[in-house]
Formats: sequence, C-alpha cells, structure tokens
Amino acid sequence: MATALQERYQNKVVPALIERFSYGNPMQVPGLEKIVVNIGCGDAVQESKVLDAAIGDLTAVTGQKPVVRRSKKAISNFKLRQGIPVGCMVTMRGTRMFEFLDRLINFALPQIRDFRGVSGRSFDGRGNYNLGLKDQIIFPEIDYDKIDQLRGMDIAIVTSANSDGEARELLAQFGMPFGN
Repeated sequence: MATALQERYQNKVVPALIERFSYGNPMQVPGLEKIVVNIGCGDAVQESKVLDAAIGDLTAVTGQKPVVRRSKKAISNFKLRQGIPVGCMVTMRGTRMFEFLDRLINFALPQIRDFRGVSGRSFDGRGNYNLGLKDQIIFPEIDYDKIDQLRGMDIAIVTSANSDGEARELLAQFGMPFGN
C-alpha cells in the first residue's frame, strides 16, 4: 500500500526531475534510500532511565523499535567505559520512511517556533541531507506531559542522488521547506 508521498514521487517528482536534469531513463532519477534517526544520550552514563525514555520517544516518533548504540572506546574525562549504552537509532526504509518524511515535513517542522525553513547547506557532498532537531515535542506522537527532559535528535536523509543539487531538488519536490 503506497502512501501519498510515494504516489507523489511516482506521479510528480520523477517527471519533474527528468525534465529538470534531462535524464534518459526514469531509473536514473534519484530517490530516497533510507532515513536514519539518532538520539545521543550522554546522560545515560550516570542514569540508565534516560536511555529508556529516549527509546520510548524514538519508538513513538518512528513506529519501530530503536537499536541501542554502545560506546566504542573509553574516555576517562567523560567517565565513559567501553560498551556502555550511549544512544539509540532507527533506520527506516520503504513505506515507514515515506510516512515519517511526510509527518516531518507537514506536521513537525511547522511546529518549530520562529521557523524560517531548514538550512540548504546541510548536504554532505554526496547527495545526503542531515537535519538536527533541538527537541522531540514537535512531533504529534509525543505527549508533552509525559516527557522528562527535552532531547534533540539527528535525522539523516540518504538519497541515491549523485550531487547535492539533485538531492536538494528531490527534497524540494517532496516539500522540504528550505530557508536559504
């Protein structure tokens, strides 16, 4: 079952990108490969319940269970030992990915106070876009009364585009509100 954003990709985005970049084949048109959402919890070293709350928030926002990420090496200044849980992440593909991107663009980003659009300079040179959010309460799935602290999250949108210009046009066709 295709989402509205998937149908928009097939019916509107692909023809627009073929016309704009003059691709010879519709299979050359860049698409979304995956979206990775990451929450880092440095506080989890002292308090393990912080990570449980972050896992609950990420599960509510993405609709799938996060993977717990552990520290790779020990850093004594941060009282961090190797193998201690320090964050969680979710990798979404397919229908869940399109549903999450639709909610992000149409519901979550407009909830940000004084929102003037997302930065157009957050591409990595290979057609992938990174976005950092300061708090999780902009998502409608998070109950404001049940959160213990504001947690930021990093969202990486991985595309099959060869350049930043192609990826920017792809995301703009999806409705990503670029500010500058």
